[in-house]
Amino acid sequence: MANITIDGKPYAVKDGITVIQAIDEAKIDLPRYCYHPGLSIAGNCRICQVEVEKLPRSVIACNTRVAEGMVIHTKSPKARESQQAVLEFLLANHPLDCPVCDQAGECKLQDYYMEVGLYDPKFDDRKVKKTKKAFPIGPTIMLDQERCILCSRCVRFGDEITRTHDFGIFNRGDRSEIDVCPGKELDNKYSGNVADICPVGALTDRDFRFKMRVWYLGSQKSVCPGCSRGCNIEIHYEKSRPYHLKKERVMRLKPRENQAVNRWWICDAGRYGYKSIDHGRLVEGPLVGAQMNRAGTRPAPTWTSVLENLAGIFKKADPAAWAVFASPRHTNEELYLVKRIFLDHLKWGQVAFHAPGQEGDEDDFLIRKDKNPNSTGASRILRLGKPDEDITPILEKARRGGLEGLLVFGHDLAGIAGPQTLETVRQKVKTLVFEGPNDNPTAAVADIVLPAASYAEKEGTFTNFEGRVQRIRKAFEPVSGSLATWDWLLNLSGLLGMSLKHRGPEDIFEALAGENEFFKGLNYKKIGDQGCLLNS
Repeated sequence: MANITIDGKPYAVKDGITVIQAIDEAKIDLPRYCYHPGLSIAGNCRICQVEVEKLPRSVIACNTRVAEGMVIHTKSPKARESQQAVLEFLLANHPLDCPVCDQAGECKLQDYYMEVGLYDPKFDDRKVKKTKKAFPIGPTIMLDQERCILCSRCVRFGDEITRTHDFGIFNRGDRSEIDVCPGKELDNKYSGNVADICPVGALTDRDFRFKMRVWYLGSQKSVCPGCSRGCNIEIHYEKSRPYHLKKERVMRLKPRENQAVNRWWICDAGRYGYKSIDHGRLVEGPLVGAQMNRAGTRPAPTWTSVLENLAGIFKKADPAAWAVFASPRHTNEELYLVKRIFLDHLKWGQVAFHAPGQEGDEDDFLIRKDKNPNSTGASRILRLGKPDEDITPILEKARRGGLEGLLVFGHDLAGIAGPQTLETVRQKVKTLVFEGPNDNPTAAVADIVLPAASYAEKEGTFTNFEGRVQRIRKAFEPVSGSLATWDWLLNLSGLLGMSLKHRGPEDIFEALAGENEFFKGLNYKKIGDQGCLLNS
């Protein structure tokens, strides 16, 4: 350990780390552009300068190592003067288009200018114009060369993280500019991350571009449901208007740092998969005789009446004649209630959750083949065993007429086994119940449809492929007529005569952890923002 002093306060830090790492550990703000903890050190923006006592001039914090007894000043007149001079050079050829820049509100040039800016610049306003103003460089990203400050983050990201070598710095001196390499376009599976790491408005997300000013956005921590990795994300949503006045609430997803899961990154499939939260939703409320109600030929029932009807059906049902297709896209809490109600209380023996066709591409970085966020949780909670996890044998039994009723959580049987199989199942099964957030062919032919809240509209936990339990949090209320799955399952349990006293997801998780050895000792406080591993 090295004993150092930063801005008058003593700190003990690990030997060999950089000054900027020590400053970050001390939770002191220091301007930086080229430095990113997930990339190599370039040291080319020069704005992270600090004063170190006994050194003749200021030094850049990103490429200077700590030493025993070092005394560092981040806000001294000498340090401020160095930072101001660098910022003046960076702004010398920067366009004055802040009012129309999509980065406004989260631009580090704006932030640092207000903090350390030199308000009597010595340069005139004759700026060197770059070759191109704003143009697409791939399906996801726009490049504005005039706004670029040559921090080289995007170059290093392509060279070191994706290894696709997309960007380069071309020309010399004040004519230098960022561009994609000749004959290439930015079209890799992680391209959206360059907009996240760009500290200015040079690289912007085409999907989010001019959609909304960032100061109108709310933010909520969550977990990406796109695959079993469980990348940590922030849901950015419009908070100013109710849902019925607009087509969508979620504006974008951004990666959230978690060194144990996704570090600072997220794949494009997860980043742009948010549209299902607000599009294609089942928003009419619960439906009985779904097709007739959608045509408006009978009044829509209430949740109370539908659940009472379901409870009556389930009480009379032959356990051997009914089956449940649980969903690995549901939370641990919801899967626990499925177990308690259908396996433990009703004694249904035909419960499965894994469906063929839910696998996809994978790589050696973040993307996992399993496209469900909670397959591990489903397996550990339902304890069905590998042969019994697959829904295919039960689906085949239904197709042959061996089932009286089928409760489907989220799965689209047409997508799994084809439209003809769904049609046959519909003819053979007397009662088909569908529950899920989005419309699909199975919901269209179901006898009872229960609209569910999406992952952005409820609390709970997912368990990723490594066995890490992570929180999802409610960003906003469910769309009209929808309920979180745990909510209506609790109501159903009461109608079935069960004595579950849980008040919400946290209580449900505590009950799960109290009886399941894999989750033993876990609670929401221990899980926190970074997640916690299951007991092996």
